[in-house]
Amino acid sequence: MAKIENPLIAVVGTFDTKADELQYLAEKIQVAGGIPITIDVSVLGETSFHPKFSKHDVASSAGSTIDKITNADDENIAMQLMAKGAAKLIKELHTKKEINGFIALGGTMGTDLALECASSLPLGFPKYIVSTVAFSPLIPTDRMPADIQMILWAGGLYGLNDICKSSLSQAAGSIVGSASIVEKPDFKKPLVGMTSLGKSTLSYMVHLKPELEKRGFDTAVFHSTGMGGRAFENLASENKFSLVIDFCLQEFTNYVHGSIVNSGKDRLVNAGKNAIPQIVAPGASDLVDIQSWGEKPARFKGREYHAHNRLIGSFSLSKRDREKTAKDIAKTLAKAKGRTHVLIPKQGIQEWDRKGEALHDPEGLSHFCKTLKREISDPVTFDELDCHINDKAFSTKALEIVDEWIKKGVIKF
Repeated sequence: MAKIENPLIAVVGTFDTKADELQYLAEKIQVAGGIPITIDVSVLGETSFHPKFSKHDVASSAGSTIDKITNADDENIAMQLMAKGAAKLIKELHTKKEINGFIALGGTMGTDLALECASSLPLGFPKYIVSTVAFSPLIPTDRMPADIQMILWAGGLYGLNDICKSSLSQAAGSIVGSASIVEKPDFKKPLVGMTSLGKSTLSYMVHLKPELEKRGFDTAVFHSTGMGGRAFENLASENKFSLVIDFCLQEFTNYVHGSIVNSGKDRLVNAGKNAIPQIVAPGASDLVDIQSWGEKPARFKGREYHAHNRLIGSFSLSKRDREKTAKDIAKTLAKAKGRTHVLIPKQGIQEWDRKGEALHDPEGLSHFCKTLKREISDPVTFDELDCHINDKAFSTKALEIVDEWIKKGVIKF
């Protein structure tokens, strides 16, 4: 793809409170070779700066006027209306090919608005948010687009200084560079969406990925630690996959049992909702994740625990919790509109679930598998396999199903 010279960059923010910072960002975008398209989303006051699109334009895009919005006398409601207008305007500018990239900056209000704007843009379109709350647990995973880029705006609460200039100048270079050379997905090959953890926990993708590519698929493997599943579900909701191989359901389990390491309430939903054929297995659904650096929840006291690294650790689930997980998996899959087949490996569902390993619980695994088999209902089908999820026999069976579905036209090329 040819480099875009002088890309057009939408620069979004509240010019009434952050005019100096936004103008600095726009200037650095120009220095980097881009052309800033400034968009004001102010609701508190006026600005001496003249943006390309004023707050009046944004309010109009929301089907209102700035006077009506500000007269609501509630900044939260006012900013939600401006977010609606800004998102609509950004989407129109993209459709008309009048922007090549998007960047916004703000605190909690500006970030809330920026997330809505970013969600209006397709996968592959460069989208950056410079935020004082970047990477914060305040931001729910289900509001983050699959390819959003966030930059922490250090020292950026009020006015310019050397620290925040460093963040803003890096952000300017990042968005101009991205907009100039981005290689957007063309989806010419049928895309397989696969979920997994790292090879030390789940390794079926080592066998599956090259075999699927031999069959003409492009295969994307999503790391199932919260954000990976969010990206996976976003793409499934946009109907981007020809086939889903959802073999790691730990994010689903995490959500069911209250862990913050989850992908939102629609995990395991969107492929079925869009009738995308899916092969599912309960990889790592016997574990619930926590931050390994935090205090261990009292409710997991006495459970086996594995610290994967200094970021994430896992507790094994009780027999009762495994039963609930199995029931919820079956209940969710029962709503699928497309072909759905479940593989149940009786000998283990993650690498630490083997004889001699710390998290192996043969009784709990057996109860889970029996519950899942009992709860699965038509039209969902299943196979119980006398192997471990990381054994070659498991992935071989998955490929047999893929080949059968190709032959029968279940998978569309």
